[in-house]
This record gives sequence, C-alpha cells and structure tokens, in this order.
Amino acid sequence: MGISIVGPTKRIPPKIKASAATAIPTKILGFIDFAFPLDILNVEIVIIPFQIEKIVQYFQAVQQGKQRASKSQMKMFEVAGFGMLTLTTKKIDGKFHPVGEEEFTAVISSPDGHVAVIVDKDGFTKAQSKAVEKEEAISIYKKLRETGISEYPENEIQIWSETRPTIQNDIE
Repeated sequence: MGISIVGPTKRIPPKIKASAATAIPTKILGFIDFAFPLDILNVEIVIIPFQIEKIVQYFQAVQQGKQRASKSQMKMFEVAGFGMLTLTTKKIDGKFHPVGEEEFTAVISSPDGHVAVIVDKDGFTKAQSKAVEKEEAISIYKKLRETGISEYPENEIQIWSETRPTIQNDIE
C-alpha cells in the first residue's frame, strides 16, 4: 500500500501578479518610504515618515528634565512635607529642552492660595508646594533659601502654560 497525493492536476495561473513591497530611500529625513503598489486599483499606499529626530529629542529632554525636576521635588518635599513635580521640559525656539539644573525659589499666587516653587534660570518651574496661606508659602520659601537655594531674580515664572508674577517680596 502506497501513499497517494490527491490534488489538482492543473494549476490555474493568477490573473494579477503580486508585487513585493519596495523601499524607496528619501533624502528629506534620511528615512525609507514603503510603497505597496496595488495593481488591482491602480493605487499606491505610502507610509509617510514623520520627524523621528524631534520625537527622540523630546523624549531625551523629558528623561533628563524628569531627573532634574525630581531632585527639586525631593528638596521641596524635605522642606514642605509635600512636593509636586511640575515641568520637565521647556520649549525654546521650537525645540524641546530639559528644565535647567540650576535651582531658584520664589512664591506665586494660585487660584487656591499661594505656592512656593523651585525654578530653573529661565523661570520654568520644576517643583511646587501645595497651595497654602501666603504666610506658610513665605515660610517654605525661607526654608528653601536656608538650604542654599537662591531667590529667583526675575519678577515672573513659567508654570504649566501660564506666566505668573513672583510675590515673595510684596509687602502688605
């Protein structure tokens, strides 16, 4: 007894030839476009490359900024008992940069009260206290100053997407 293979005796040739994906190098960003010709519809599907360099730069800035802001957050926590991470990146001239390593402190008002902040040299907040009464925010600010953090010399800081005036020197 032998094994017999049962199958079609005649192969039917396909009406349409399948095309393999072709890679077309581009000079725009140094990436590759993949083009898939669809002979049936006379259409070509193209995957357009996006600007991967900007995304990589953004994620690198976020990682480096997060490390810097986390250090500031821990200093705020040690002094105030609470520290919230605020910004990790800043956008200058259309490019993302991590917040700076330098630390300055200030007090700002918020809709919920007053907040002590730690900012970089450009005034971008890295950490903040919770919203408290002005006297308590000034007390936190003074404790941060006692740890060696300098007062932010400008009159405005950047928190989230807002610019806020500093108030630690306001006399009531």
